[in-house]
Amino acid sequence: MASLIPGYEYDIFISYRQKDNKHDGWVTEFVDNLKGELESTFKEDISIYFDENPHDGLLETHDVDASLKDKLKCLIFIPIISRTYCDPKSFAWEHEFKTFIELASKDQFGLKIRLLGGNIASRVLPVQIHDLNAEDRKVVEGELGGYLRAIEFIYKESGVNRPITPKDSEERNANKTNYRNQINKVANAIDEIISGLKAEPTITAKEKTPSAKEPVNEGKKEERKEQQVKPAKLNKRKLISGVAILAIIIIVVFAYPKIFKRDTLEKLRSSGEKISVAVMPFQNLTNDTLWNVWQDGIQVNLITSLTNSEELKVRQTESINNLIQVKGLTNYASITPSVASKISQKLEASLFIRGNITKEGTIIRINAQLINSKTEEVFKSFQIDGTTEKIMPTIDTLSCRIKDYLIISKLKKDLSLDFQQFASTNSPEAYRYFICGNNAYSKNDMSTAAKFFLHAIAIDSNFYFAALRLASAYWNLGLIDEGKKWCIKVYKKRDQMPMQIKLWTNSIYSLFFETPHETIKCLRQLQEIDDQSPLIYYSIGRAYIEDLYQYEKAIPEFEKALEIYNKWDSKPMWVFNYTWLGTAYHKAGLYKKEKELYKKAEQDFPDNLYLINRQAILSLNEGDTIAANKFIEKYKSILAENPTSEADINASIGLMYFEASYFDKSEQYLRQALSYEPNNPDRLNSLAWLLVDKDRNVHEGLELVDKALKLIPDSWQILDTKGWGLYKQGKYQEALKVIQRADSLKPIYSHGIFLHLEAAKKAVAGQK
Repeated sequence: MASLIPGYEYDIFISYRQKDNKHDGWVTEFVDNLKGELESTFKEDISIYFDENPHDGLLETHDVDASLKDKLKCLIFIPIISRTYCDPKSFAWEHEFKTFIELASKDQFGLKIRLLGGNIASRVLPVQIHDLNAEDRKVVEGELGGYLRAIEFIYKESGVNRPITPKDSEERNANKTNYRNQINKVANAIDEIISGLKAEPTITAKEKTPSAKEPVNEGKKEERKEQQVKPAKLNKRKLISGVAILAIIIIVVFAYPKIFKRDTLEKLRSSGEKISVAVMPFQNLTNDTLWNVWQDGIQVNLITSLTNSEELKVRQTESINNLIQVKGLTNYASITPSVASKISQKLEASLFIRGNITKEGTIIRINAQLINSKTEEVFKSFQIDGTTEKIMPTIDTLSCRIKDYLIISKLKKDLSLDFQQFASTNSPEAYRYFICGNNAYSKNDMSTAAKFFLHAIAIDSNFYFAALRLASAYWNLGLIDEGKKWCIKVYKKRDQMPMQIKLWTNSIYSLFFETPHETIKCLRQLQEIDDQSPLIYYSIGRAYIEDLYQYEKAIPEFEKALEIYNKWDSKPMWVFNYTWLGTAYHKAGLYKKEKELYKKAEQDFPDNLYLINRQAILSLNEGDTIAANKFIEKYKSILAENPTSEADINASIGLMYFEASYFDKSEQYLRQALSYEPNNPDRLNSLAWLLVDKDRNVHEGLELVDKALKLIPDSWQILDTKGWGLYKQGKYQEALKVIQRADSLKPIYSHGIFLHLEAAKKAVAGQK
């Protein structure tokens, strides 16, 4: 049975010493229990390689490198760490443990991956069955390249150090671990790693720049299966302005969790002051005194319901009614808004609720108003109809609507001003998830953002703006097909949406299926409705700079977005408001304005790698190599604190030098990156592009491209590089065919391919 992810032989490889299984079959029993746990954890079947036959090539004296080579191409490697396993001379250690680490470090995912929750995890998942002495632990950690984080199956009593068994009592075990629970932990860890691998985009440095595209999605938890297929990659920029930024996106998002600290739902619940509310008795307008009892009844039920919310501070019935009695208000009709306002202020309640009951036949209508205690301004009116027989459900409905509205009003304070007018839902839980998703999105943590948006939409399927942000997250992850699927789903419902959301939907549809010109047209229509939205200006600027390479047109859009943020006395949603404008200034030769911009950016986003990258490029172009080297060293030192591969670091620095037109240095770093990963098609293509586009060695560039195409024959990006290389050699007919094939395979509009097609067509026409 093959792996869940194409190209891998097994999902899990179990490595152990025969000595740990001979006597009591502990490893065999562990594997059997793990298989059972995995069946209840995964919908799919999980393939495990476990050699329980001591004569099946796993003898210590038997060389089975060839037979193991394919089997070790797995997603997760589980070594059973024991006192006997920690033997560098043993077969399991030398030919399984060390070999897997070497192979995984060079494959498409790398040894360490980023989980959906944002943490970094190794694909080596140790299961430890003995406490190790200091020397053995040092040996293990030396190979792992860090602290041994194992799931322990160790039974400890005085003088005892052995593997735990299903029969052992956790009360007597000094470690207080339970065998069944530990098996479950292993299965859950496997689930986390495999989910992370499925969602892991494989993006080349040429293909993706830090964009804020605005696509679309409606979500269900179970819809992650699409990520088993290698995602289509994003818009490739042939001019490579911003390609260096792209490399940082790849590295930082997956390797720098310190920058992307996640907000949690718990934080959102506990942040800020609670909204204080006072509920007045309702007035009976039915002309039926039998309903007088519900004047207090509705008040009491509302107070009880609202009190159960963590976000609200509700004044209790006794306090409110005592003040009413002190004022001698025996007739509730006397509780005017002015009177209610004074009572609320005495109770230090910022809002109060008042309302009435009306009746027509068997229909009961409850009206309620939410009012500002100081200004007596009505924030929101509610109207609920019910029947005389079912008054309690009617009151419950009113309570829920008021509570939800109040909670969402409070949560809006935690949402960027950019999105408050667009994000609309009646569900506080959906809103909470949306805020968490938006916070992750603003830090370019697209996997986590997508997860939260999916939760929000699962709760409220009509939360259209959450769907738009979800599609945008998929876009930025390179999951274009998935983004298209959700885009179509939301686009079909556009006539049910408010006009602004409908126009956002149209603009996102154009991103997936049309050209940047249609996108800008839709955004201009939005601008006519609201000319004070920085998000709209930013999106137009991004379309000009990233999709059309029109830097001069992008500048006023980005500047206007920052102007509005300044007017709001608020920092931008994310650092790209600065770095995109800085890139546009740079391309226009406005270095002085660019440098001043970065000084302001440093205040809002200190030690941000995207910003450091731009500062290094600027310093290089100004000829200030001392400042540039300081920025580059700072950049490298930040990455060095995290599990970032040498190949990634060299590639990103190489692309940094590329944009600064230091092509010798760029080639040096890109070749170094390729030396670490000689069979990585992205590394091959990045170096090939430099050699081809800058006419440094077109012949070698095409050789590298052909090698990459053997690995990924239908890569539109690599085909485009090949077509451009052929064009450079004057083979125009052949170049046109290859570029046309690249164009047919591209998942979205690519201005780079458009320009190459035009050049090739013109050259072919000139030969006739």
